[in-house]
Amino acid sequence: MSTPGPCLLIDDDAVFATVLARALTARGFTVAIAHDSASALALARERAPAYAVLDLKLGAENGLALLPDLLALQPNLRILLLTGYASIATAVEAIKRGAHDYLAKPVDADQVVQALLGEGGEGDEEPSLPEHAPPLRRLEWEHIQRVLTECDNNISEAARRLGLHRRTLQRKLAKRPVRESNG
Repeated sequence: MSTPGPCLLIDDDAVFATVLARALTARGFTVAIAHDSASALALARERAPAYAVLDLKLGAENGLALLPDLLALQPNLRILLLTGYASIATAVEAIKRGAHDYLAKPVDADQVVQALLGEGGEGDEEPSLPEHAPPLRRLEWEHIQRVLTECDNNISEAARRLGLHRRTLQRKLAKRPVRESNG
C-alpha cells in the first residue's frame, strides 16, 4: 500500500484529535492538527494537505463555514466532516459545500481512512434516507438545523424564520439531538 499523504485534522477536542492523529499516522498519513479555523487555514497554506478531517463544531465556530475556505486554498483537498450531532440536513449541506464524506461520531480510524480514501463506494454520494420514518422530535431537530444553516448560524434570524422566540430556540439547540429508534 502506498503512503496516503498529508492530512489536516481539525477538531477542538484535543484528546480526540491526538488519538485519531496517532491512529492515522500508524496507517501511513502524515498528520497536522488544528483546533480552530485560523490555525487550520494557516496549516493548509503551509502544508498543502491532500486530506482533511473536519469536525462540524469547533467550539463556537462551525466547520461547515470552513469548507469553502479550505477548498479555496487546496481545490483538490478531500474533506471528511465528522460530527456528534448528525442530521440529514447537515450531511446534505456538507456535501453541497464540498465535503466528500460525512460520518457521525463515534468513529474508528478504519472508517475515517475508508472515507478519506474513497473506499467502500459510498464516499461521493449524498447520504441516503433512513428506511423507517424518524420520530417527530428528530424531524424537528433536523428542520431547525437546516434553517440555522441557511441563516449562517444566526440564532435570532433562525428563530424569526421558525416563528420561535430566540431563547426557546437556544433551549432547543442546547438539547442533544433525538436518536432514531427502530421501534
